[in-house]
Amino acid sequence: MNIDEALAEVRRGSAEIIDNERIVELVKVALQDGKEFTVKAGFDPTAPDLHLGHTVLLNKLASLQRIGARVQFLIGDFTARIGDPTGKSETRKPLTTEQIEQNAKSYKEQVFKILDPDRTTIVFNSNWIEPLGAKGLLELTTLSSVARMLERDDFEKRYRSGATIAISEFLYPLLQGYDSVHLKSDIEIGGTDQKFNLLMGRQLQRSYALDKSQAVIMMPILEGLDGVQKMSKSLNNFIAVNDKASDMFGKILSISDELMWRYYELLSHKSLLEIEQLKDGVASNTKHPKKVKELLALEIVERFHSADDAHSAKAEFDKVHAKKELPDNIEEFDLEDGIWIAKALVQTKLSSSSSQARREIKQGALKIDQVQIKDEQLKLSSGSYVLQVGKRKFAKVKVS
Repeated sequence: MNIDEALAEVRRGSAEIIDNERIVELVKVALQDGKEFTVKAGFDPTAPDLHLGHTVLLNKLASLQRIGARVQFLIGDFTARIGDPTGKSETRKPLTTEQIEQNAKSYKEQVFKILDPDRTTIVFNSNWIEPLGAKGLLELTTLSSVARMLERDDFEKRYRSGATIAISEFLYPLLQGYDSVHLKSDIEIGGTDQKFNLLMGRQLQRSYALDKSQAVIMMPILEGLDGVQKMSKSLNNFIAVNDKASDMFGKILSISDELMWRYYELLSHKSLLEIEQLKDGVASNTKHPKKVKELLALEIVERFHSADDAHSAKAEFDKVHAKKELPDNIEEFDLEDGIWIAKALVQTKLSSSSSQARREIKQGALKIDQVQIKDEQLKLSSGSYVLQVGKRKFAKVKVS
């Protein structure tokens, strides 16, 4: 891998990079001299299972490992007692020690499905935060101010609305920043909602007179299955790393065609060139979106299970959905290559007019081969399909 390719991989999918010059220098030295650099990412063990939203960061860490990074996978067993206030409208209830320990154990078992264990160091921040004691913690609080904390968007909103902000929540960004001081991290990775905390690490490394100030890579927050809200267990729009192969496959097939490309960019190990070629194929109607989505589902299921499990999941999906949702007798139609989907729905008597067809597509009533389609401009390329509008209207079409 040359430097340009490595830097393109660093930038891939990232929402914002702070101190790009430092990252360029670290990558150059790693590739030319074999000198390792450290990349920190923190995860509070607040739930037992990781989901694909978490793996956006893990995938980025894995790509940096291939360039020459040592990952500092930080399990925030101490900070989990406070609870990350990021994006919260109220103070979070603290977890018990038993809950934290059980969840941390689960995290350790899951991350090596993605990360290289030989280039990963798992650390727990209780090991250096607890020894700080009252004196050290008091000294840490002098390095920021209440005014600075209230610059955080979520703190400011809660303050203005009169909602409670526990003093312990002000400690969270400071402790996350102190993690970077203790670990002497070269780069820290986090979601875009973590920007304040990530910058605190840069600030505190300077305050403690380290000979470095960590660069920051911020990754976007992955939308869940609904394509709107961020992936979250509480919103039930998630795909868990530990989901059964069949469940994982089916959930990925359920995402919209538009969201599929975001999942490709943030979750797939395919190169940017390969993804662009798939996009071109869909745009030119030489590849059907469902088939491209199946490739993504197979790749992700294979990563967390096995190739055999992935193909078995596909076979099960095809069998169950075909048997469960399709009636025995479906009228068949021959259509011309490249036909507009709205016109196809009219010709197959599934819609009374093109305008009605477009309204039904917007409402999510259209399925092609059991996969919901919301692209009003879709053109059908050569092949055989089952069109469905609503729960009871079906048509088999052969496009040639």
